[in-house]
Amino acid sequence: MEYPIRINKYLRDKGLASRREADKLILAGKVLVNGKRAEPGMQILGKDKVELRGENKKTYEYLAYYKPRGLATQIQEGSESVIAEWRERGLFPIGRLDKESEGLLILTNDGRVTSKILGSEEKFEKEYIVNTREKLRKGIPAIFQKGMRTETFGRMLPAKTKMINEYTLSVVLREGKRHQIRVMLGELGYTVEALKRIRIGHIMLGKLKPGQTRELNQKELDLLF
Repeated sequence: MEYPIRINKYLRDKGLASRREADKLILAGKVLVNGKRAEPGMQILGKDKVELRGENKKTYEYLAYYKPRGLATQIQEGSESVIAEWRERGLFPIGRLDKESEGLLILTNDGRVTSKILGSEEKFEKEYIVNTREKLRKGIPAIFQKGMRTETFGRMLPAKTKMINEYTLSVVLREGKRHQIRVMLGELGYTVEALKRIRIGHIMLGKLKPGQTRELNQKELDLLF
């Protein structure tokens, strides 16, 4: 940790609260610095003693989850969703997969990881296996890897892509536009019949089956933070 550091970031990096939760605790007078009530935005030095008053350290959970095809991520009236399914347990998905896509989502109650996973850092690139109805031209990977220009989104970041067979691609994204792969292939004249996310950064879907979860292991958590 590099000092000086803003107090809400200090509490976040110590695993005591998300930045938003930290701000609420500070305003409620539950954070002490060197025995005195903390102030919003104050800077913490390495020698400072920071305490939470009357608060137990939050227990965080991190799950890899296989979202089934046909299940919405966000709440939709009249249909089931990942958010509704896990809300009572206090967990929420990081990012989303559209209803007709399947594969890996991270479920957690730790808001600190949202910006890490949803950012454009190559460390947290997302890998997908995509099946199309039409036979793929051999030049498709080169178009994606150059950074395709689309009518919908404009110029996209380069996407590492390789053909698995005449109807299947592996695509690695460093950005997360809504329906991005479907849009890119659609503008090239292809229909996506199946789309599965198999990796987020170093976290793999592995042998999970639709609807199953597993806890992230310590190595995965260390690399995450």
